[in-house]
Amino acid sequence: MKPVAFKTNLRNQQRVGVSVDVTIERKDGSCLTCKIANLSRTGIMISCDQALAKELVPSQKAPVPGSVIPVTARFSVPVVPTQPVSVIAEGNIVHMRRIARDEFHVGIQFAEFEGNGYDYVDRYVSKLLSSSDTPS
Repeated sequence: MKPVAFKTNLRNQQRVGVSVDVTIERKDGSCLTCKIANLSRTGIMISCDQALAKELVPSQKAPVPGSVIPVTARFSVPVVPTQPVSVIAEGNIVHMRRIARDEFHVGIQFAEFEGNGYDYVDRYVSKLLSSSDTPS
């Protein structure tokens, strides 16, 4: 695993809206499948229903600073047009918010990537940001 150097204010990271499946593995080895709502170089925001949110954050309250929930995220990004590449990232659940009656957003901050995972995420986010800046 390669550690990732982060800036102190992660809110400065540009996010891109995506709808990609992600498998979240908890510390006990159980796995849950959710959707990524947005992606940045430093983390993902996943969208899930109340049952999955309760599995990920049993207290149903956003983690307090310094109290994180470790997880592993597995997802694919289409860096190479012909074949998506897999990204495996260790991270921590650092945020949870209810969006609608049965929709929750859970924020995961990346800590380490396997292999070239950070490079793949960086290239994919850069590609999406540059395509959204192009005038129509």
